[in-house]
Amino acid sequence: MGFSIALIVFSGLMMLLVLMHKGKGGGLSDMFGGGGGAALGSSAAERNLNRITFVLALIWGITVIALGFLMVD
Repeated sequence: MGFSIALIVFSGLMMLLVLMHKGKGGGLSDMFGGGGGAALGSSAAERNLNRITFVLALIWGITVIALGFLMVD
Protein backbone atom coordinates (compact mmCIF):
# COMPACT_ATOMS: atom_id res chain seq x y z
CA MET A 1 0.00 0.00 0.00
CA GLY A 2 2.83 2.37 0.86
CA PHE A 3 4.62 1.83 -2.46
CA SER A 4 1.41 2.51 -4.37
CA ILE A 5 0.94 5.85 -2.66
CA ALA A 6 4.63 6.69 -3.15
CA LEU A 7 4.32 5.86 -6.84
CA ILE A 8 1.33 8.20 -7.21
CA VAL A 9 3.17 11.02 -5.43
CA PHE A 10 6.39 10.54 -7.41
CA SER A 11 4.46 10.35 -10.68
CA GLY A 12 2.76 13.65 -9.95
CA LEU A 13 6.05 15.28 -9.03
CA MET A 14 7.67 13.93 -12.19
CA MET A 15 4.92 15.45 -14.32
CA LEU A 16 5.36 18.83 -12.65
CA LEU A 17 9.14 18.79 -12.98
CA VAL A 18 9.07 17.78 -16.64
CA LEU A 19 6.55 20.51 -17.40
CA MET A 20 8.79 23.07 -15.67
CA HIS A 21 11.66 22.43 -18.09
CA LYS A 22 12.35 25.04 -20.70
CA GLY A 23 11.16 24.07 -24.15
CA LYS A 24 13.75 23.58 -26.88
CA GLY A 25 11.51 25.40 -29.34
CA GLY A 26 9.05 24.60 -32.06
CA GLY A 27 6.95 21.99 -30.31
CA LEU A 28 4.02 21.68 -27.98
CA SER A 29 5.94 23.55 -25.29
CA ASP A 30 5.72 26.76 -27.36
CA MET A 31 2.00 26.26 -27.87
CA PHE A 32 1.43 26.19 -24.11
CA GLY A 33 3.69 29.14 -23.30
CA GLY A 34 7.02 27.35 -22.96
CA GLY A 35 8.86 30.08 -24.83
CA GLY A 36 8.94 32.61 -21.98
CA GLY A 37 10.36 30.88 -18.92
CA ALA A 38 11.67 33.89 -17.02
CA ALA A 39 11.88 32.12 -13.65
CA LEU A 40 14.09 29.36 -15.06
CA GLY A 41 16.04 31.53 -17.47
CA SER A 42 19.46 31.02 -15.92
CA SER A 43 21.56 28.03 -16.78
CA ALA A 44 22.20 27.24 -13.09
CA ALA A 45 18.48 26.94 -12.38
CA GLU A 46 17.99 24.72 -15.43
CA ARG A 47 20.93 22.55 -14.39
CA ASN A 48 19.51 22.15 -10.88
CA LEU A 49 16.10 21.30 -12.32
CA ASN A 50 17.74 18.64 -14.49
CA ARG A 51 19.48 17.14 -11.46
CA ILE A 52 16.32 17.10 -9.35
CA THR A 53 14.36 15.54 -12.22
CA PHE A 54 17.03 12.86 -12.73
CA VAL A 55 17.13 11.93 -9.02
CA LEU A 56 13.34 11.82 -8.83
CA ALA A 57 13.25 9.66 -11.97
CA LEU A 58 15.66 7.21 -10.31
CA ILE A 59 13.51 7.08 -7.18
CA TRP A 60 10.41 6.62 -9.34
CA GLY A 61 12.03 3.75 -11.22
CA ILE A 62 13.13 2.04 -8.01
CA THR A 63 9.59 2.39 -6.67
CA VAL A 64 8.14 0.83 -9.84
CA ILE A 65 10.57 -2.11 -9.61
CA ALA A 66 9.87 -2.61 -5.89
CA LEU A 67 6.12 -2.52 -6.49
CA GLY A 68 6.54 -5.05 -9.28
CA PHE A 69 8.43 -7.42 -6.98
CA LEU A 70 5.76 -7.05 -4.31
CA MET A 71 2.96 -7.78 -6.80
CA VAL A 72 4.62 -11.05 -7.88
CA ASP A 73 4.43 -12.54 -4.38
